Amino acid sequence: MKPSDAPAAHTARNADGSWRTPHALSAHLCAVAALAAQFASSYGADWARLAGLWHDLGKYRPGFQRYLRAASGAEAENAHIEGGAGRVSHSTAGALLACERFGTTGRVLAYLIASHHAGLYDWNSDAGSLEARLASEGSRIELAEALAAAPPEILDHGGFDPNLRAIPGSSAGFALWLRMLFSALVDADFLDTEAFMDEGKTAARGAWPELAALRTAFDAHMAELAAAAPDTPVNRLRACILAQCRAKAAEKPGHFSLTVPTGGGKTLAAMAFAFDHALTHGQRRVIYVIPYTSIIEQTADVFRGIFGEAVVEHHSNAESDPGRESLRSRLACENWDAPIVVTTSVQFFESLFAARTSRCRKLHHIAGSVVVLDEAQLLPPEFLKPILGVLNLLTRHYGVTVVLSTATQPALARQEYFDPQKTIHGLDEARELMQGGPHVETPDELYRDLKRVNVRLPADWQQRTTWQDLAAELAAHESVLAIVNTRRHAAALHALLPKDTLHLSALMCGAHRADVIAAIKTRLKTGAPTRVVSTQLVEAGVDLDFPVVYRALAGLDSIAQAAGRCNREGRLPGLGEVVVFVPPDAAPPGLLAKGEGACRSVLHGHQGDPLARELFERYFRQLYYQCDLDKHGIEKLLAVDGKTLAVNFRSAADRFRLIDDADQASVIVLYRGPDGQDATVDLRLAQLRKGGAERWLLRALQRYTVSIHQRDARRLLAQGDIEELLPGLFVQVGDVLYDAVLGLRVADGGDPARPLMV
Repeated sequence: MKPSDAPAAHTARNADGSWRTPHALSAHLCAVAALAAQFASSYGADWARLAGLWHDLGKYRPGFQRYLRAASGAEAENAHIEGGAGRVSHSTAGALLACERFGTTGRVLAYLIASHHAGLYDWNSDAGSLEARLASEGSRIELAEALAAAPPEILDHGGFDPNLRAIPGSSAGFALWLRMLFSALVDADFLDTEAFMDEGKTAARGAWPELAALRTAFDAHMAELAAAAPDTPVNRLRACILAQCRAKAAEKPGHFSLTVPTGGGKTLAAMAFAFDHALTHGQRRVIYVIPYTSIIEQTADVFRGIFGEAVVEHHSNAESDPGRESLRSRLACENWDAPIVVTTSVQFFESLFAARTSRCRKLHHIAGSVVVLDEAQLLPPEFLKPILGVLNLLTRHYGVTVVLSTATQPALARQEYFDPQKTIHGLDEARELMQGGPHVETPDELYRDLKRVNVRLPADWQQRTTWQDLAAELAAHESVLAIVNTRRHAAALHALLPKDTLHLSALMCGAHRADVIAAIKTRLKTGAPTRVVSTQLVEAGVDLDFPVVYRALAGLDSIAQAAGRCNREGRLPGLGEVVVFVPPDAAPPGLLAKGEGACRSVLHGHQGDPLARELFERYFRQLYYQCDLDKHGIEKLLAVDGKTLAVNFRSAADRFRLIDDADQASVIVLYRGPDGQDATVDLRLAQLRKGGAERWLLRALQRYTVSIHQRDARRLLAQGDIEELLPGLFVQVGDVLYDAVLGLRVADGGDPARPLMV
């Protein structure tokens, strides 16, 4: 039978083609209002409730009801698309009604309602003007038609009293507060729509284990590790670090730092604190943020071994392996409704500044969480001011605890300079977990007791080392790791070393790098000679343990991270050896050069340990002073005009890109495993050519993708070495272009314009 004539929010057919009873519009509006209010209960339930009640007010229009009957059978995600051919606008009526009822203050609701399909608008810019949309004749017609058809109980705003004086963080917090309300609205809308469109998805959501049960599993795992760990000085210190983190968990929420030398067991110690702290203070989930996709799967696998399916990975490779993801975890990636989320810095921070509906859905689930920022020194300087601002707002007003976990703490306290553009407002005071407790020494004492290497600095900072001289030194060691600054340098040095030398760089696809890292670990474990040349991709989260490490001059934090790959487990009879050398070429302009300059300045004339903890604050202060800490003007774009409530949400989101990939091209390479027999990439490419660009398939192929400059892609395309399979996505032609050792052959070394934080 056909749907009834009662106003409907959505219609759909059953599997047999018969019509379902329509999703009643009034029921949908009331359900979304209630759910949005629940999501925003701690920071704006009344605002979220009214936004939910009026978000689809325009669907009462007769024209929309006719369209809905004609277009019945849409999928759930298509129910949230507006503005296509033949579609009837419905998201402006409620926005305009809010402005008419509440004046300028009603613009808060207008942002939420008018944006709930297309994403948050700018109030008055070329990126999409909400002001112009509300002023259009079509919007007035939409509102008039909706008011004529809507029942009085939907139009009644009850006792709602819009009070902007209660905004969390006042004017400085307006933009985040509105995005949090937006998150509550759009997630409620998606969930209620999904419950009608696809009951199977709704049934698959939720039912996660409680945090208390997960902590029990964690405690059991840690007890097993302790029982099996050899009684070494390093393991005894790791046990003390863990105990100290747990002892500090009762402290009130806010900012914490976890400053422990590389190899001190920070990952599990941070999780111990996060669980105990969350359970003590009624927080809902743990979000573990990692800068590199190259190591996120390794960390997630550790957590999954402890917590099972309660771990949700949300990053670019997460959907590529069906064994790593269930329907429930895939759905949880949409809104982070899970007890443990492992994600990337890109996903976490870009979501906090996002305008797109899909990106914003998860924000309300960040509230009331413990967030661990792993390798916190890698927070990108050009976005540092807006990042620190949003972290302060989260801890002050949204029940979030942030843990900055690193061996090299960045200088994130307030710093004032004569030039106000250089001033850093800084984080609220971060309490050090390794300070002042009964179980462990201070961070300085930890660094002393966990000292496992001796660092040898250049005798002459102006004297550059040739690749030939460096190769001769490396060849004299049976097992040695050399870390250089660019892909081109890695290839040049590798060519001068013995044939069994291994190579790692981002010219190798992810699958290739994973195979080489596994081979390195096997060689080191068995005691086989192991020489490796790598770019900086091994410096965070890759657990390698060499007796000798060479590091090209770079930032002091990079040198410290390189040292963390030397004598990591403290098994050598003495100290490991870390040699810093000045490479033949100057660092390319940008952050790498600024880091090198700050490092030279801090270490010049220094007679003590180059990795002494007190040096890092001086280093980061000098580094940050050289940088524009809000290079893209995010703070200005998100500043609210108190008279008009004008904010440029969409423009800010467009500019907040931790990875600037505008000049990058992606090439799918034909890597077939260490023995050349793995046909996975060929199978996936055949599926892509036959079935088209399915999301899971594109993500699966990311493990076989290398990023290069657009100019190199154009050259390779002209030479016939690659073909454009999809717009902006290229694939290797033939078997010559990809080297089994060095990866993609790019004439100039293919050094990226962006860091390896992906």
